[in-house]
Order: sequence, then C-alpha cells, then structure tokens
Amino acid sequence: MKKAVHFGAGNIGRGFIGEVLHDNDFEVTFVDVNETVIDALNARGSYEIELAEDTARRIPIHHVSGINNGKDPEAVVQAIKAAHIVTTAIGPNILPFIAELIAKGIQARRAGKIIAPIDFIACENMIGGSDFLKAKVLPFLSEADIAYVDTYVGFPNAAVDRIVPGQTHVDPLFVVVEPFSEWVIDESQIRNTVIHLKGVHYARDLEPFIERKLFSVNTGHATVAYNGFYYGYKTIDTALQDERVMTALVNTQKETRDLLLAKWELFDEAELLAYHEKISGRFVNPHLSDDISRVARTPIRKLGYNERFIRPIRELNDRNLSFASHLSTAAKLFKYKDEADEQAVELQKLLATEPLQAVIKSVTGLEEMSLVKALEASISAL
Repeated sequence: MKKAVHFGAGNIGRGFIGEVLHDNDFEVTFVDVNETVIDALNARGSYEIELAEDTARRIPIHHVSGINNGKDPEAVVQAIKAAHIVTTAIGPNILPFIAELIAKGIQARRAGKIIAPIDFIACENMIGGSDFLKAKVLPFLSEADIAYVDTYVGFPNAAVDRIVPGQTHVDPLFVVVEPFSEWVIDESQIRNTVIHLKGVHYARDLEPFIERKLFSVNTGHATVAYNGFYYGYKTIDTALQDERVMTALVNTQKETRDLLLAKWELFDEAELLAYHEKISGRFVNPHLSDDISRVARTPIRKLGYNERFIRPIRELNDRNLSFASHLSTAAKLFKYKDEADEQAVELQKLLATEPLQAVIKSVTGLEEMSLVKALEASISAL
C-alpha cells in the first residue's frame, strides 16, 4: 500500500484527513504525543468514525498505526523517508514545533537517494499553511538539502472544511464528524503529480477558495460563538436559536459575500448565498452540539491582523464596504472570558492593566487609526 504520514491524531486528523487517505488506499501513520491514542492505534490498527446524521452511519478506517514523536522522533524520520505523502492537522501554532523533524525526514530521503517526489500538505485553518510550514522547515536544511527540496519536495497549500466538535468517548479513537467535508489543494504547487486524491478538489488558484472557506465557515462559526457567549449560551446550536445571534451571522455572511464578490470574479452571488445558507444549516445540525468554549478558544490568535475578523474588516474598509457586523463581533472578543483558556485569561489581564487602545493595537496589529478607534468605540459601547 501507499504510505502516508499524518501529524496530528486528534479528531480532525482521524475524522477527516485520515478518512480521505484511507479512502485513497493509503496506510496511514499518525504522529502525535497523545500516548493513549497512539497506543490504541498500534494495538488495533483501525478505528471508526460516525456521521452526525439521523442514520448515525459508521465508517471503519483500517491500516493505521501511530508514532509518539516525543518518545521516538527517529521513527518519524524513517516514516517520512518511506512516505508518499505527508499531511498535518495540528493547529497553526504547533507547526513550527514539527519543522525540524520534517527537515530531518527530508534529509533522510536525500541521503537515501530517493527521487520520488513527495508533498507536505498543512491542512490547517490558515491562509498559506503549507507555505508557513516550509518557511519553518528551510532554516534546518543545508543548501544541498534546499536544492533537493526545490526538485523533489512540494508544499502545496490547502483549504479544509469539516466540523468536528469537541467530544469524549470511552473508545479513545472513535470520533463523530459532520457529513459535509471539503478539501481543496493548490495543484500548481504539487510535486507528486501521480497522486490524485479522490474526494479532494484541485485548483490552480487556491486563494479564493481558502478565503471563501475561512471568511465564511471560520468567521461565521466564531461569530456565533462570541455572540452566543455574550448572550449567555454554552453551545453553538442553542445560541443560534436566539434571533440576535442568527442576525449577527446572517449580517456577517452578507458582508463576507460583498468582499468575496469584490475580490474574485469567479464567485457568483447566488452561489455564495446558497453556500452561506448551507453553512448556517451545518451550524444548527442537531446531531452536532458544539461547545462555544471550543469554537471561541484562543481569542488573541483569532484577533490577529490576518485572521477571521480583522482581515475582512481591513479589506472591506479598503473597498468602502460595510464591516459593521464584523466589527461588532470583533468587539465581543474583548469581552470573552474563560478561565480554562490561556489566551482568554491573558487578554483580560491586558485589558485590566493597559489602555484599551494600546491593547487593540497590540493584539490586532492595526495601524490605521480610523479602524482602531472604530473598534475601541464598539468595545466601549458593549
């Protein structure tokens, strides 16, 4: 069988990327530091996922194993050496921590005179995830290694979309996922053109698809979460029963459509509207009761300059388009509190010890004072 190495044996890794790789006849080696999950993968060599729908259909995933990269990094290097494809679903903040290990895997391939091309695909909720990963890997490589990368190693960017809520089961490998999924890969950046994954969409220009997904799904989900928290709800589905939360989502989606239509000629307004209505339906799936605390976690990261609220705000402002709904939710991020969330605690400490305007500039990276003051006014009005 073809061999895949996937960094991240969490719910997304097992419930989405692992399923696609399995459907494409790959033997999948999951790399993670979760000893319980890794041991279970090695003991059983299989697991099940369940679709969150009325039939609760279960799908068996076979030919899987695991490596604890904290305990056996050399095994990861050897797995990369033998792999046909490497993927990640570990979160943007964790990518830098696997860069050296990936570099060693690439060096092992070069030392072994392996000329079969390979692609490293970061399946993360970020724009340019694989570009980011490559930038972290290159400093660990020599000039000769980099020349090898230029010829045989690809880092194609990707966009992924599947809601996998936080969950706990007796079986540490079992995971419930929504029926919908989408994985788009930039085919212009691929080195191994022989591998063509069924169930994956390949695009010559990925950026429009990434922005459509991030600004629609991620921004939309976060809009529900932060408005839901502000109005006292604990889960996404219950929050959306509140007309104020649903209105915030609908208005944010309208602003998102305006931005996407202004930026990209390939999108059609009616198709975008249908896409957004489908997303709203996914959020209210009664079989997916997602905790607001999971969706709202890491608020400082979500307030980043190129993240799901500030970037659309900047780009809508540049085009003289309304960003009122995005701004309203961004303001509510500053009111988010969760003692179990390190960033939420840090944000509240900053707000308690520093002037509001200084905190806004620090966490958002905004320099345009009209936007800083608009956000400051919106926060103060809450």
